[in-house]
Amino acid sequence: MDEQDAGGHSAFRFHGTWREFAAIAFPNLLLTIVTLGVYRFWAKTRERKYLWGRTQFIDERLEWTGTGLELFFGFLLVLVLFFGPYFFVSLVLNRLVFDNQPGLAGALLLGVFVLTFYLGGVALFRALRYRMGRTYWHGIRGGSDDRGWSYGWSYVWKWAVGYLVLGLLVPWAMIQLWNERWNQMSFGPFRFRAEGDAGDLMKRYLLFYAAPFVFFAAALVFGIVMAASGIAEGDSDVVNAGAVIGFVLFFLGFYALIGFIALFYYAKYFRVAISGLSLENLDFRFDASTQDWFKLFLVDILLVVGTLGIGWIFLSYRHWKFFVTHMEAYGEIDLDRLTQSDTQRSKHGEGLLDAFDMGAF
Repeated sequence: MDEQDAGGHSAFRFHGTWREFAAIAFPNLLLTIVTLGVYRFWAKTRERKYLWGRTQFIDERLEWTGTGLELFFGFLLVLVLFFGPYFFVSLVLNRLVFDNQPGLAGALLLGVFVLTFYLGGVALFRALRYRMGRTYWHGIRGGSDDRGWSYGWSYVWKWAVGYLVLGLLVPWAMIQLWNERWNQMSFGPFRFRAEGDAGDLMKRYLLFYAAPFVFFAAALVFGIVMAASGIAEGDSDVVNAGAVIGFVLFFLGFYALIGFIALFYYAKYFRVAISGLSLENLDFRFDASTQDWFKLFLVDILLVVGTLGIGWIFLSYRHWKFFVTHMEAYGEIDLDRLTQSDTQRSKHGEGLLDAFDMGAF
């Protein structure tokens, strides 16, 4: 079956509307408030059932089979196994500081940091595994038999290498970890292959890397010129006013520039990462440009600010639609060979992911 139908449509199509989603999002918001946040697990499930059900891949729509109870149990599991021990560790840490043992306190703090980072990697892997196992197409699901424990250590050391070399290997770490996650996933009997190349990201990353230094040097020259101008005229008010103006312009310009360059980099990152992804004879592509991302986030900000925060409930809809709209697939898939996955399904939801507030749509 080809990636496009006779009408030339993309393999991915989204059929939802914001009006339909509003009928789900507003009750979810009210019920979440009334239940002091407990309902949010069921709210997330209702949203996913709608978004998945309105997403068509080739000839059939996706189906989300996860439940709010799974997400709730995953959250409770994290409370018991994660926050309980961390509370005990904080008491021990305070005691060591009180007993004037900074060495032991520092070692314990480092260990806690590494463990937290490790669990963050496990959370990303297990969340993808959970979502693949609850996503159905033609009655077939995805999944992985890998539980993500080894990936957690890979997550730690690869990010450490990425940052220790003056941060210059961050693109390598990002792409390698993306590839490693997806290479452990499958859909039906077929394994995913991820072969993204970090070399395609380096030009944009170096621009992001060098921007703060260049901008700081420009701000320094501006400040010196303003100060010299004030001294030459013998007017201290000019010096003070120039310093204040320069300071304000520096921070406003710095954050605006860094934000845009970061967007410039991440737009390329998603194109490279997804374009290196394939499943049997299907190759995936993602064509969102920096301009597309900029429009997405600009409207997000205007929506949230203009509605005094209420518009936040529509962001998941907007972001899902954005990804589906810009996704493409090339090749063919033989439905006769598409048999059910025999991977073990995870029993719980994304408790670790929620605990770390690590979002992947």
